Amino acid sequence: MAAKAGAAASFMFMLFLLNIACHAQLSPTFYDSSCPNALSAIRTAIRSAIASDRRMAASLIRLHFHDCFVQGCDASILLDETPSIQSEKTALGNLNSARGYNVIDKAKTEVEKICPGVVSCADIIAVAARDASAYVGGPSYAVKLGRRDSTTASRTLANAELPAFFESLESLISRFQKKGLTARDMVALSGSHTLGQAQCFTFRERIYNHSNIDAGFASTRRRRCPRAGSDSTLAPLDLVTPNSFDNNYFKNLMQNKGLLQSDQVLFNGGSTDSIVSEYSRNPARFKSDFGSAMIKMGDIGLLTGSSGQIRRICSAVN
Repeated sequence: MAAKAGAAASFMFMLFLLNIACHAQLSPTFYDSSCPNALSAIRTAIRSAIASDRRMAASLIRLHFHDCFVQGCDASILLDETPSIQSEKTALGNLNSARGYNVIDKAKTEVEKICPGVVSCADIIAVAARDASAYVGGPSYAVKLGRRDSTTASRTLANAELPAFFESLESLISRFQKKGLTARDMVALSGSHTLGQAQCFTFRERIYNHSNIDAGFASTRRRRCPRAGSDSTLAPLDLVTPNSFDNNYFKNLMQNKGLLQSDQVLFNGGSTDSIVSEYSRNPARFKSDFGSAMIKMGDIGLLTGSSGQIRRICSAVN
């Protein structure tokens, strides 16, 4: 028994060391020698895209989130459908809603011109999210780099693991905990919804049938979202400052003006009410926690070293 216990302890220690080694390979300076102009090339592409379409900032942040929650931060979300790959682009949480693929492709093209086969698509997604945040007034933060790209994707996992707009607080907390993220991380990350938009079908039930919603707010939202039809009509999640990364999202929740059920549950008499209240009073704390949560999320399910590959085209395996 002692020998088995010792072997088990040794095995766990080796896993611990491997985990440390994996994370040790990620560094903000990963490309300083191999592709010193990579980050500036990505930043230029991202700024250009958002200047043309302000909504793209929210889309790029969301794209990073949807990538990391399925198989980890491995750019699997960018892979197109093939006979051997079920694309995550067609999963319920992404179909006709996830955007920014072309922006990542453009950034990748620019980076390939200066450093062919060096910078991963997974890293470009992570950097793009940071640059998008900074461009619209959100926090900038040091993105750890050195991820490699997946050679697989999973629509099944995407359908199972991406949060839905109708979920309860308990379900959301559980989903994030399974990815190593706390309830505070979840609330901070949700704050990026201040930039986002939602399709009518995702909030119709809330504006017509929920009681924990401001009456005037519900009435305003019904004008563009009838009881039937107009399913894909877009509406900003934050009516006040939809194009700025600020803490109005949390102020809205405290007034029962969360557009999605999965937003309002963050302030509805539950365990995250105090965090929402804190962020509504302290925008600096929100932005700081958002940056920290994004860095933490970027560590989910990494491929490094000899795992995966550096895809030359983000939508296809080499």
